[in-house]
Amino acid sequence: MPALLRYQTALLVRSQRWLPPVILYAVFLGIGVQGGQPILDSLAYAAGALLPVAAWLVRVCVSNEPPAARSCSAAAAGPGRAHLASLLAALLAATALGGVAAVVVTAISDATSTNARVPVPRLSAGAVGLLAMLVSALLGTALGALANWPLLRSAGRAVPAMLLGALLLLVTTGSPVKSVLTDLTTGSREGVVPLPLGASAGALAVAAAAMWAACALSSRRG
Repeated sequence: MPALLRYQTALLVRSQRWLPPVILYAVFLGIGVQGGQPILDSLAYAAGALLPVAAWLVRVCVSNEPPAARSCSAAAAGPGRAHLASLLAALLAATALGGVAAVVVTAISDATSTNARVPVPRLSAGAVGLLAMLVSALLGTALGALANWPLLRSAGRAVPAMLLGALLLLVTTGSPVKSVLTDLTTGSREGVVPLPLGASAGALAVAAAAMWAACALSSRRG
């Protein structure tokens, strides 16, 4: 698996197909996050924007290889393991992107509550921001796993499914990422740094189940 993961990561980097989602994410942050804004609100915005980007990175990774190369990888390591490597490469890329964003947002934001009256510990807020990024990366990866090959083969179905799924995950009550974003914005109003451990565990469980389902189906269709 480490060799497959290195292969998929190198394939992602060399393809340069990661540039559009990363540039789009940078544009979102440039528009929505400005220096001096409340730190927890800014981290919530950055974490929410990461979710569709993570799903997009999954689409890039699972479609990077030509069919012949994918068949060779599947024959050598098994279709399930080969597909898992592509999903993990996307998850690592999304997590790294979110980590960089969390550090930048934490550095430039104002460490106060929404009304600027209550100080917010910058390091604690940054740590929770990293956790929120991880939740978004996990759920974005889960969404990408279920909205792309091998479940959905055509771009005409996969792209709308990803967009609709991202919207639902961001606004539906009970969604781990919705819970994290609500905790961050509520904490910003109250000047309290939340600790969304339950949402993090839920995101990990959802991502694991979605990736298992996608890998199992890739083994059957491979």
